Amino acid sequence: MFNYKGLEIKRFCHDSFLVSDGNKYLYFDPFKLHGDEPKADYIFVSHEHFDHFSPDDIHKIIKDSTVLFMNEMTNDEIDGLYDNEVVIIKPGDSLDFKDLHIKGISAYNINKFREPGKVYHPKEDNKLGFIITFKGVKIYHTGDTDFIPEMNDLPKEKIDLLFIPVSGTYVMTPSEAVEAAAVIKADISIPMHYGTIVGEKKQAEEFAENIRKKGLKSEII
Repeated sequence: MFNYKGLEIKRFCHDSFLVSDGNKYLYFDPFKLHGDEPKADYIFVSHEHFDHFSPDDIHKIIKDSTVLFMNEMTNDEIDGLYDNEVVIIKPGDSLDFKDLHIKGISAYNINKFREPGKVYHPKEDNKLGFIITFKGVKIYHTGDTDFIPEMNDLPKEKIDLLFIPVSGTYVMTPSEAVEAAAVIKADISIPMHYGTIVGEKKQAEEFAENIRKKGLKSEII
C-alpha cells in the first residue's frame, strides 16, 4: 500500500492496481484478487489478454453501478457477462466521465515478437494505456507496451503516478522502462508486470534504482 496526495494505491500482482480516496474505488486490470476487496466504482481494462481481462476477478468486485472502460476488442469478449455500463475507449480519446477525466493512450510492441514479424501487442489492435485524472491526481497506467513514440508527447501531461511494466518478454525491459520514465517525468514511477507469469522483483528493483539515479522518484508496491 502506498499513499499519495490523499489516495491509497494498492498493487495486487502483475498490472493489477486499486486506487481509492476511501470513497470511490478504481481498479486497473484486476487479476488474482483475494475476494474481499471493496466493490469497484470504475474498472479499467487495458486489453483482452486473460491476465488483464479476467471475468472471474471482475465478478469479485463488480456491483450494479460499476462502470467498465475498455477497448472494442475486449468488449467483444464480454458476450453477456455483465449488464453494467461499458464505455469504449480508443487511443487518442479524451473524455470527462463524472468525477474523472480519461485519456486513451496507445499500448503496443515495437520489438517483442511472438514469431518473426508478429509482435505480442500489435498497434492496430488499439490496446490501451489510460491517463486518469482523479481528485487532482493524474495517473498513467501504460498497459502492456514498449517505449513507444507516443510517450515523447507525455511530459506535457505532468503525470503524477506512472504505472510502468519492467519484465521484458512481452513489455519493456527495466532499461527500456527507465528510458520511457525518464522521458515522461512522472512525479513517482511504480514498476509493474513482474512476479506473476513473467518477471521478478529484482527487475522492479533494477528499474527503481536506475530511475532514482536520474533524479526521479520510484516506489515498489
